[in-house]
Amino acid sequence: MNSLLQLPFFEQLKDSQNILIAGCGGGYDIFSGIPLYFALKARGKTVSLSNLSFTSQVEIIQSAEKIAPYCVAVTADSYFRGGDRGYFPESQLSKWFRSSEKEEVPIYTIDRSAGVKPSRKIYQVLAERLSLDAIVLVDGGTDSVMRGDEDGNGSPEEDMTSIVALKKVKVPTKILACLGFGVDCFHGVSHGRFLENVAHLTKADAFYGVLQLLPSMKEAQKFKQAYEACTPENSIVCSSVVSAVEGQFGNYHSPHTASRTKGSELFI
Repeated sequence: MNSLLQLPFFEQLKDSQNILIAGCGGGYDIFSGIPLYFALKARGKTVSLSNLSFTSQVEIIQSAEKIAPYCVAVTADSYFRGGDRGYFPESQLSKWFRSSEKEEVPIYTIDRSAGVKPSRKIYQVLAERLSLDAIVLVDGGTDSVMRGDEDGNGSPEEDMTSIVALKKVKVPTKILACLGFGVDCFHGVSHGRFLENVAHLTKADAFYGVLQLLPSMKEAQKFKQAYEACTPENSIVCSSVVSAVEGQFGNYHSPHTASRTKGSELFI
Protein backbone atom coordinates (compact mmCIF):
# COMPACT_ATOMS: atom_id res chain seq x y z
CA MET A 1 0.00 0.00 0.00
CA ASN A 2 1.26 3.47 -0.94
CA SER A 3 0.96 6.67 1.06
CA LEU A 4 0.38 10.22 -0.14
CA LEU A 5 4.15 10.76 -0.09
CA GLN A 6 4.88 7.68 -2.21
CA LEU A 7 4.04 8.08 -5.88
CA PRO A 8 3.27 4.58 -7.23
CA PHE A 9 5.23 5.33 -10.42
CA PHE A 10 8.52 5.65 -8.53
CA GLU A 11 7.60 2.79 -6.21
CA GLN A 12 7.38 0.58 -9.31
CA LEU A 13 10.97 1.53 -10.16
CA LYS A 14 12.33 1.44 -6.61
CA ASP A 15 14.10 -1.90 -6.99
CA SER A 16 15.20 -1.37 -10.60
CA GLN A 17 18.81 -0.41 -11.23
CA ASN A 18 19.27 -0.48 -15.02
CA ILE A 19 16.49 1.47 -16.71
CA LEU A 20 15.84 2.25 -20.36
CA ILE A 21 13.79 5.35 -21.15
CA ALA A 22 12.38 4.88 -24.65
CA GLY A 23 10.53 7.41 -26.80
CA CYS A 24 7.57 5.41 -28.02
CA GLY A 25 6.04 7.57 -30.76
CA GLY A 26 9.07 8.88 -32.56
CA GLY A 27 10.55 12.31 -33.17
CA TYR A 28 10.94 14.37 -30.01
CA ASP A 29 9.25 11.84 -27.72
CA ILE A 30 12.63 11.01 -26.20
CA PHE A 31 12.84 14.58 -24.88
CA SER A 32 9.81 13.76 -22.72
CA GLY A 33 12.09 11.36 -20.87
CA ILE A 34 14.68 14.02 -19.98
CA PRO A 35 13.09 14.92 -16.61
CA LEU A 36 12.93 11.23 -15.68
CA TYR A 37 16.51 10.71 -16.83
CA PHE A 38 17.84 13.26 -14.35
CA ALA A 39 15.46 12.26 -11.56
CA LEU A 40 16.39 8.58 -11.79
CA LYS A 41 20.11 9.32 -12.15
CA ALA A 42 19.89 11.38 -8.97
CA ARG A 43 18.56 8.25 -7.24
CA GLY A 44 21.65 6.32 -8.29
CA LYS A 45 20.06 4.48 -11.22
CA THR A 46 21.87 3.60 -14.45
CA VAL A 47 19.73 5.13 -17.19
CA SER A 48 19.93 4.60 -20.96
CA LEU A 49 17.95 6.26 -23.76
CA SER A 50 16.19 4.92 -26.84
CA ASN A 51 13.83 6.40 -29.40
CA LEU A 52 11.59 5.35 -32.25
CA SER A 53 13.25 7.36 -34.98
CA PHE A 54 11.90 9.28 -37.97
CA THR A 55 15.46 9.68 -39.28
CA SER A 56 16.45 7.36 -42.09
CA GLN A 57 19.11 4.96 -40.84
CA VAL A 58 20.35 4.53 -44.41
CA GLU A 59 21.65 8.08 -44.07
CA ILE A 60 23.47 7.63 -40.75
CA ILE A 61 24.48 3.96 -40.62
CA GLN A 62 28.15 4.77 -41.36
CA SER A 63 28.41 7.01 -38.29
CA ALA A 64 26.42 4.95 -35.77
CA GLU A 65 27.04 1.46 -34.38
CA LYS A 66 24.58 -1.10 -35.67
CA ILE A 67 22.97 -2.89 -32.71
CA ALA A 68 20.41 -5.03 -34.56
CA PRO A 69 18.39 -4.87 -37.77
CA TYR A 70 16.58 -1.49 -37.75
CA CYS A 71 18.55 -0.27 -34.71
CA VAL A 72 21.67 1.86 -34.38
CA ALA A 73 23.34 3.64 -31.46
CA VAL A 74 23.40 7.33 -32.33
CA THR A 75 26.06 9.44 -30.61
CA ALA A 76 27.22 13.03 -30.64
CA ASP A 77 29.48 12.05 -33.54
CA SER A 78 26.70 10.65 -35.73
CA TYR A 79 25.87 12.64 -38.82
CA PHE A 80 24.14 12.56 -42.17
CA ARG A 81 26.29 11.39 -45.05
CA GLY A 82 25.64 14.64 -46.87
CA GLY A 83 26.60 16.81 -43.91
CA ASP A 84 24.71 18.53 -41.10
CA ARG A 85 21.22 18.58 -42.56
CA GLY A 86 17.79 17.14 -42.04
CA TYR A 87 15.76 16.02 -39.07
CA PHE A 88 18.00 14.34 -36.51
CA PRO A 89 16.90 15.03 -32.89
CA GLU A 90 18.68 11.98 -31.48
CA SER A 91 22.12 13.18 -32.56
CA GLN A 92 21.33 16.72 -31.45
CA LEU A 93 20.32 15.47 -28.01
CA SER A 94 23.49 13.39 -27.69
CA LYS A 95 25.51 16.48 -28.67
CA TRP A 96 23.70 18.47 -25.95
CA PHE A 97 24.62 15.88 -23.34
CA ARG A 98 28.26 16.12 -24.40
CA SER A 99 28.46 19.93 -24.47
CA SER A 100 26.18 20.79 -21.55
CA GLU A 101 26.39 17.80 -19.20
CA LYS A 102 29.85 16.48 -20.15
CA GLU A 103 28.27 13.04 -20.66
CA GLU A 104 28.58 10.64 -23.58
CA VAL A 105 25.01 9.41 -23.97
CA PRO A 106 24.15 7.19 -26.96
CA ILE A 107 20.54 7.14 -28.15
CA TYR A 108 19.49 3.69 -29.36
CA THR A 109 17.26 4.50 -32.32
CA ILE A 110 14.65 2.13 -33.72
CA ASP A 111 13.63 2.82 -37.31
CA ARG A 112 9.92 3.65 -37.51
CA SER A 113 9.58 1.21 -40.42
CA ALA A 114 10.60 -1.76 -38.27
CA GLY A 115 7.13 -2.82 -37.13
CA VAL A 116 6.16 -4.81 -34.05
CA LYS A 117 8.16 -8.05 -34.34
CA PRO A 118 11.54 -6.49 -35.24
CA SER A 119 10.99 -3.82 -32.55
CA ARG A 120 10.32 -6.56 -29.99
CA LYS A 121 13.61 -8.23 -30.93
CA ILE A 122 15.42 -4.91 -30.64
CA TYR A 123 14.06 -4.26 -27.14
CA GLN A 124 15.14 -7.75 -26.13
CA VAL A 125 18.63 -7.18 -27.54
CA LEU A 126 18.84 -3.90 -25.60
CA ALA A 127 17.54 -5.61 -22.46
CA GLU A 128 20.38 -8.13 -22.64
CA ARG A 129 23.04 -5.63 -23.75
CA LEU A 130 22.20 -3.15 -20.96
CA SER A 131 21.13 -5.71 -18.31
CA LEU A 132 17.79 -3.96 -18.04
CA ASP A 133 15.35 -4.56 -15.22
CA ALA A 134 12.95 -1.78 -16.30
CA ILE A 135 11.81 -0.04 -19.49
CA VAL A 136 9.81 3.19 -19.37
CA LEU A 137 8.12 4.17 -22.62
CA VAL A 138 7.68 7.95 -22.78
CA ASP A 139 5.19 9.84 -24.90
CA GLY A 140 5.09 13.56 -25.58
CA GLY A 141 1.36 14.14 -25.22
CA THR A 142 -1.26 11.58 -24.27
CA ASP A 143 -2.47 9.84 -27.43
CA SER A 144 -0.54 6.70 -26.45
CA VAL A 145 -3.28 6.06 -23.87
CA MET A 146 -5.93 5.88 -26.60
CA ARG A 147 -7.33 2.51 -27.69
CA GLY A 148 -7.60 3.69 -31.27
CA ASP A 149 -11.39 3.61 -31.72
CA GLU A 150 -12.12 6.93 -29.99
CA ASP A 151 -13.14 10.12 -31.71
CA GLY A 152 -10.19 12.50 -31.40
CA ASN A 153 -7.46 9.92 -30.83
CA GLY A 154 -4.58 11.83 -32.43
CA SER A 155 -1.90 9.74 -34.13
CA PRO A 156 -1.26 6.74 -31.87
CA GLU A 157 0.03 4.35 -34.56
CA GLU A 158 3.75 4.59 -33.71
CA ASP A 159 2.95 4.61 -29.97
CA MET A 160 0.96 1.40 -30.37
CA THR A 161 3.82 -0.25 -32.25
CA SER A 162 6.17 0.36 -29.32
CA ILE A 163 3.60 -0.63 -26.67
CA VAL A 164 2.70 -3.90 -28.40
CA ALA A 165 6.36 -4.67 -29.15
CA LEU A 166 7.30 -4.23 -25.50
CA LYS A 167 4.54 -6.45 -24.16
CA LYS A 168 6.44 -9.75 -24.55
CA VAL A 169 9.94 -8.42 -23.87
CA LYS A 170 11.45 -10.23 -20.89
CA VAL A 171 12.04 -7.34 -18.50
CA PRO A 172 10.55 -7.29 -14.97
CA THR A 173 9.09 -3.76 -15.04
CA LYS A 174 7.50 -2.02 -18.04
CA ILE A 175 5.69 1.32 -17.69
CA LEU A 176 4.23 3.99 -19.98
CA ALA A 177 4.70 7.65 -18.98
CA CYS A 178 3.07 10.64 -20.71
CA LEU A 179 4.28 14.24 -20.52
CA GLY A 180 1.99 17.14 -21.37
CA PHE A 181 -1.72 16.84 -20.66
CA GLY A 182 -3.48 19.29 -22.98
CA VAL A 183 -0.66 19.73 -25.46
CA ASP A 184 -2.24 17.33 -27.96
CA CYS A 185 -5.04 19.78 -28.72
CA PHE A 186 -3.15 20.89 -31.83
CA HIS A 187 -3.14 17.28 -33.05
CA GLY A 188 -6.84 16.74 -32.44
CA VAL A 189 -6.71 14.61 -29.28
CA SER A 190 -9.85 14.46 -27.12
CA HIS A 191 -8.69 14.99 -23.56
CA GLY A 192 -12.06 13.85 -22.30
CA ARG A 193 -11.34 10.46 -23.89
CA PHE A 194 -7.88 10.46 -22.32
CA LEU A 195 -9.37 11.05 -18.87
CA GLU A 196 -11.94 8.33 -19.50
CA ASN A 197 -9.14 5.88 -20.30
CA VAL A 198 -7.26 6.95 -17.18
CA ALA A 199 -10.40 6.06 -15.23
CA HIS A 200 -10.37 2.59 -16.79
CA LEU A 201 -6.70 2.18 -15.88
CA THR A 202 -7.44 3.29 -12.33
CA LYS A 203 -10.13 0.62 -12.01
CA ALA A 204 -7.60 -1.95 -13.21
CA ASP A 205 -5.03 -0.74 -10.63
CA ALA A 206 -2.76 0.17 -13.55
CA PHE A 207 -2.57 3.95 -13.14
CA TYR A 208 0.53 5.01 -11.21
CA GLY A 209 -0.21 8.64 -10.49
CA VAL A 210 0.49 12.18 -11.68
CA LEU A 211 3.32 14.60 -11.07
CA GLN A 212 3.97 18.14 -12.25
CA LEU A 213 7.07 19.87 -13.57
CA LEU A 214 7.60 23.22 -11.84
CA PRO A 215 9.96 25.99 -13.01
CA SER A 216 12.14 25.60 -9.92
CA MET A 217 12.80 21.90 -10.53
CA LYS A 218 16.19 20.92 -11.93
CA GLU A 219 14.51 18.29 -14.11
CA ALA A 220 12.23 20.91 -15.70
CA GLN A 221 15.16 23.23 -16.32
CA LYS A 222 17.17 20.45 -17.98
CA PHE A 223 14.18 19.58 -20.19
CA LYS A 224 13.92 23.19 -21.36
CA GLN A 225 17.66 23.52 -21.94
CA ALA A 226 17.85 20.33 -23.96
CA TYR A 227 14.79 21.15 -26.05
CA GLU A 228 15.87 24.71 -26.81
CA ALA A 229 19.33 23.50 -27.87
CA CYS A 230 17.92 21.03 -30.42
CA THR A 231 16.07 22.89 -33.21
CA PRO A 232 13.08 23.82 -31.00
CA GLU A 233 10.85 24.78 -33.93
CA ASN A 234 10.59 21.07 -34.77
CA SER A 235 8.43 20.17 -31.75
CA ILE A 236 5.06 21.74 -31.00
CA VAL A 237 4.57 19.30 -28.11
CA CYS A 238 7.83 20.24 -26.38
CA SER A 239 7.23 23.96 -26.91
CA SER A 240 3.77 23.57 -25.37
CA VAL A 241 5.18 21.71 -22.36
CA VAL A 242 7.76 24.45 -21.80
CA SER A 243 5.00 27.06 -22.07
CA ALA A 244 2.93 25.23 -19.46
CA VAL A 245 5.91 24.89 -17.10
CA GLU A 246 6.47 28.63 -17.40
CA GLY A 247 2.88 29.31 -16.38
CA GLN A 248 1.29 30.08 -19.74
CA PHE A 249 -2.35 29.08 -20.18
CA GLY A 250 -4.96 28.58 -22.86
CA ASN A 251 -4.42 29.58 -26.49
CA TYR A 252 -0.79 30.56 -26.04
CA HIS A 253 1.58 30.17 -29.00
CA SER A 254 5.26 29.70 -28.17
CA PRO A 255 7.68 31.88 -30.16
CA HIS A 256 9.53 28.68 -31.07
CA THR A 257 6.62 27.20 -33.00
CA ALA A 258 4.20 30.10 -33.57
CA SER A 259 4.86 30.04 -37.31
CA ARG A 260 3.55 26.45 -37.38
CA THR A 261 0.61 26.84 -34.99
CA LYS A 262 -0.65 30.18 -36.31
CA GLY A 263 -4.36 29.97 -37.00
CA SER A 264 -4.84 26.95 -34.72
CA GLU A 265 -6.30 26.98 -31.21
CA LEU A 266 -4.01 25.54 -28.55
CA PHE A 267 -4.79 24.46 -25.00
CA ILE A 268 -1.79 25.11 -22.76
